Amino acid sequence: MQISSKFTIGVHLLAVIDYLGEDEKVTSIVLAGSIGVNPVIVRNVMGNLKEAGLISISQGRSGISLTKTPELITFYDVYKAVDSVHDEGLFHFHENPNPECPIGRNIHKAMDSKLERVQECMEEEMRKITLADVMTDIQSELKKN
Repeated sequence: MQISSKFTIGVHLLAVIDYLGEDEKVTSIVLAGSIGVNPVIVRNVMGNLKEAGLISISQGRSGISLTKTPELITFYDVYKAVDSVHDEGLFHFHENPNPECPIGRNIHKAMDSKLERVQECMEEEMRKITLADVMTDIQSELKKN
């Protein structure tokens, strides 16, 4: 199962907010233009990020801003905020393994803990990567151009 594109949209959105900073008012239209998606999708992701406390949204002069420094916003924060993976976990197990088959009867027991370990490893790695890391790479690319 793939993590939804809401995750990458969320990181992209946060990067634009950080990049524009206080120099330009950030709106869902500006963000949608950078991301290349409909502003409705951007507003949905923004709602998730706001609810998670990662951004603030104001109708006034300031527009949308980060509530934390980029060093404090991890991939894991975004992943959890946009609800990329629901409570059942990253891996969706097929629904009806055959209980009459020796493999079908035991496949969950054999795989569940292993899949949980894989997800835990991925989530632990996501806790180590920050928006600041993304911004460093973007700034490096901008210098090359």
